[in-house]
Amino acid sequence: MKKKLVHRIIVLRFRRVGDAVLSGVICTSLRRSFPTATIDYVLNAEIAPLFENHPDVDRIISFTKDEMGHWSIYLKKVWHIMCSARYDLIVDTRATVKTLWFSLFSIRTPYRIGWKKSYNLFLHNYRVMLSVDSDQVSCLLSLLRPLEKRFQMTYEPNFTLFVTPEERAAFRVKMENAGINFSKPVIVCAVATRIPHKNWNVEKMRQVLERIIEHYDAQLIFNFAGVTEEELAVQLYCCMNHHPQVHTNVRADNLRELAALISLSDFFFGNEGGPRHISQAFRIPSFAIYPPSVSKRRWLPGMCERYRGIELADISGEKVNNPNLNFASKFDLLTVDHVWEELNPMLAQYL
Repeated sequence: MKKKLVHRIIVLRFRRVGDAVLSGVICTSLRRSFPTATIDYVLNAEIAPLFENHPDVDRIISFTKDEMGHWSIYLKKVWHIMCSARYDLIVDTRATVKTLWFSLFSIRTPYRIGWKKSYNLFLHNYRVMLSVDSDQVSCLLSLLRPLEKRFQMTYEPNFTLFVTPEERAAFRVKMENAGINFSKPVIVCAVATRIPHKNWNVEKMRQVLERIIEHYDAQLIFNFAGVTEEELAVQLYCCMNHHPQVHTNVRADNLRELAALISLSDFFFGNEGGPRHISQAFRIPSFAIYPPSVSKRRWLPGMCERYRGIELADISGEKVNNPNLNFASKFDLLTVDHVWEELNPMLAQYL
């Protein structure tokens, strides 16, 4: 197999934190398959720091909101990127009108891979059908299947992130100064989400959190980002009567600190989202609550005893497809007892 033909690779992954974390499996699989190749990873600027020190990424290429928001600026930067390096392989995990310019400006790249769409027939010379039945990691790795015709591919389904010992040590001090006692269990809790209607009911969340404290004497760190999430977290903290084992003062000021915080925790619990993916990347046991619009099968790759979650389909498949129930009504069917019945055995095992 002529692996030497692939010297330079670029992977495109614009979007949110969770998407970027999961797509890391592409970089890792490419590193295993082409160990001498240079791998560039294209990300939104606010997410890029999360991949610092990642052994499977040689160069992070980031785009700011301003660059993404102005076509002239965006196209000029894409042109410069593609003309400054001779890429042998482009992996476009988005295949949108915006990302197609990378292939257009590098039309001589031998392998230009993306999802099969009506508008990319001539720009992606290898198009993969998007599977609706696979989990997201398996789906992403399928983008590399066309390479099997010529190369011996090695696939790695476990996504990983890395923080330095210095970063961990610095944030551990920050946690201790905020009152965290590492002789007791530490649980990072995603009590709020970026999209408010995807939050599980606050009162139900309170009851589960109080059960965790009562049964396991755990310290709960509320993770949140932005004003709206902070307001909800503080509201919940007040509803819990400012419990001394609930912490809203352990703040990760950036994604590097968030990664360090999660890596120092014993467990992750809360609403599904990017922080849950980060926890799995650090092999932290996790349990997430999935709203009706998010499939657990798709967004909980590697589901096992260590990484679990709950969705309405676990309780009633019939009600999932009931046209008479709206989103909120379906979400409300997840009760405190439903969550606790699944969560409690995990806490007993890992705390």
